[in-house]
Amino acid sequence: MQLTRSALAGYNIVNFDFPYLIERAAALGVSDFPFWGRIRGSRLRMKDTTFSSKAYGTRESKEITIEGRVQFDLLQAIQRDHKLSSYSLNSVSARFLGEQKEDVHHSAISELQGGNEETRRRLAVYWRVPCAPARTHASPYCPTRSLKDAYLPQRLLEKLLLTYNYIEMARVTGAPSLLPTFFPIPHIDAHLGVPITFLLSRGQSIKVLSQILRKAQQRGLLVPNLPRLSGANSDGVAYEGATVLEAKAGFYEQPIATLDFASLYPSIMMAHNLCYCTLVPKQQAGGFSGEEVTRSPSGDVFVKPHLARGILPEILEELLGARKRAKADLKKATDPFEKAVLDGRQLALKVSANSVYGFTGAVVGKLPCLEISASVTAYGRQMIENTKKLVHERFTTTNGYAADAEVVYGDTDSVMVNFRTDTVGEAMRLGREAAEAITATFLKPISLEFEKVYFPYLLISKKRYAGLYWTRPEAHDKMDTKGIETVRRDNCLLVRQVVETCLQKILLERDVPGAVAFVQATISDLLMNRMDLSLLVITKGLTQEVEDYDNRAAHVELARKMRLRDPATAPAVGDRIPYVIVKAAKGVKAYEKSEDPIFALENNLPIDCQHYLEHYLAKPLLRLFEPILKNAQRELLSGDHTRAISQPTPTAAGGGIMRFAKARTRCSLVRGD
Repeated sequence: MQLTRSALAGYNIVNFDFPYLIERAAALGVSDFPFWGRIRGSRLRMKDTTFSSKAYGTRESKEITIEGRVQFDLLQAIQRDHKLSSYSLNSVSARFLGEQKEDVHHSAISELQGGNEETRRRLAVYWRVPCAPARTHASPYCPTRSLKDAYLPQRLLEKLLLTYNYIEMARVTGAPSLLPTFFPIPHIDAHLGVPITFLLSRGQSIKVLSQILRKAQQRGLLVPNLPRLSGANSDGVAYEGATVLEAKAGFYEQPIATLDFASLYPSIMMAHNLCYCTLVPKQQAGGFSGEEVTRSPSGDVFVKPHLARGILPEILEELLGARKRAKADLKKATDPFEKAVLDGRQLALKVSANSVYGFTGAVVGKLPCLEISASVTAYGRQMIENTKKLVHERFTTTNGYAADAEVVYGDTDSVMVNFRTDTVGEAMRLGREAAEAITATFLKPISLEFEKVYFPYLLISKKRYAGLYWTRPEAHDKMDTKGIETVRRDNCLLVRQVVETCLQKILLERDVPGAVAFVQATISDLLMNRMDLSLLVITKGLTQEVEDYDNRAAHVELARKMRLRDPATAPAVGDRIPYVIVKAAKGVKAYEKSEDPIFALENNLPIDCQHYLEHYLAKPLLRLFEPILKNAQRELLSGDHTRAISQPTPTAAGGGIMRFAKARTRCSLVRGD
């Protein structure tokens, strides 16, 4: 943890370090300890909270109020901005910095302390100093951070530009200078905008609400304080979402051009003036002429902008205009500090603009208005279908083109088109022509843009595809995937590595037989138990208390077992739980066979390799190869390579599992990371 004049920064300080220090001070009777703020005589305040959203899941947390000091918990920032399998400080540091702490086992403390100056230095740098346990805390180790515990968060803060990004987000979503007294929002700073602690610990709605309050004050409008609906009261309230066009699955060895709507939902809201203050109740719509109102495809009515400009469209215009200026300035900037600030600002503006639509559709939010959100998605569906229709009508041999174009897939704000050309350059030219022609049919500022070409392109199903990503004809930029196991963190590393290697062989090397041979060899190694155990570790998040789960799940059962073994180190709500599947007696449920990887390793528990093949590896492989092979099931999952006999014990050798063991052992001693 690091302390400055106005900020407290560290890793997991809000949920671990601060509560521990406060509880320990209370246990020791240090009554003047919790005065951390900059207001004399004001004590810090701490309470338990639960945060839940579709985007970030459910997490139990502490809400700590310290007047005059920003609390920047890097764990909260990393959890919001990055989807990782593990959020321990060691794991995150290895991912982004390429370094970790070198842990010292507790059995070596006495020897290092009684050694020389160098050994004591190592203890100071790498270990948390043991201390007498507080009466209110179960852990026998004090959360005093080692030197590297403080150094690594500082490095992460600088590397990921978190300070710039969050300060710019706070500025972009600033509250009005004087909040209306009819709608009190506690703790919103009138000059700095939404507090950084809110950006870290709350969802998107506070950002949008702050901007609505600012605009409402400027116009002299009142914002109603609506009763907040509970989940129970919101049942049955829904609207139709975005369109996903039928996916014509296959392996395309011709360039596939992708047409994307720029800021689709914000541009729809601006083009059609969709807002709370422009919505006309249906019983009053008859009093307006067709020149005064617009009826959305969902049947809702809004007045046109020449009568009344909506608050939401105005907010979006300012956000997107400011982002455009920030991106232009970013291209001109040469100073690294200036570039970091501008990049953080344009990112904050993008996130803020994209949050407005979701705010209107959040039934349990502060100002739900499903007429707006339903109209937005209805316009979006109409535009995707219209784009498909125009492509098929324009790009035909009848109109002088070399071949009839075909839309092979469309998803929310993008359309993939096969112009049936053999070169990336020609596909790009036709993509730009299509984007320009179709944009002319829409109201401004709606814009369809040509962005990229996929070549080759493996389309598996809706929301599942992979391809080489081209933005210039000379060379591809990267391999891009969506909905495939290479980017899903709830799969074991084996699945991700196998799928990624297969994609490289199929897309980069164009070697389908080589990919099949690799899969067969991997399955043989798995069933012969020649796999490093670290490749078989699965992680899943604990989103609620164990007792609150209705269904039995592997990670939940393991959390229950770990609580019985050692309550002090058992996973808490919000943690990601690593586990492996071990062999058990016939008839035992799969969720009952989950086990802590370190416990399995230390107790020499055999791994259920057949379970991994049938339940984790088979389906992703079949999805990947079915568009390519005539009989993927037979070629991949039958034959001599599947008849191997498993060895009786798991493989413990190999650096992977031991690195994992080190991280888990450390975390089991002190749950600070």
